[in-house]
Amino acid sequence: MGGQNLGYAATQIVHNFGAVAVVGGAACALAWREAAAQRGLARIVLAGWAAQAASGATFGAISFYYYGKFPDIHGVAMAALFVKMSCAALGFILAARQIFFHLPETSGRHAWLVLFGLGALALSSAAVLRWFS
Repeated sequence: MGGQNLGYAATQIVHNFGAVAVVGGAACALAWREAAAQRGLARIVLAGWAAQAASGATFGAISFYYYGKFPDIHGVAMAALFVKMSCAALGFILAARQIFFHLPETSGRHAWLVLFGLGALALSSAAVLRWFS
């Protein structure tokens, strides 16, 4: 197995677990209302968004290392990448907010709904990115 394929595979594993954390963590938080559980899930979601961002950048870095340039994407794929990056940035900020600020229950529930939606949108954008790149 070549180093490039190993790098892509390992990065994809991290990326997949990050996706599970952001969507699954938010879904669980919508079901569990205890404050301690919500803080723990917020940490998982925050780590998931960080993993998504880091592994996404690593995909580009691997391509740059082996080909001397970033992947050649355009059009729909570029739009999907922008959506994924926006979801990661907003999701990271919102998950951090869930950890560090005490929010009223209604506001916290809305935040979890948004986090779940951002995760689902990022996953959907990943499929579009993969198909059109």
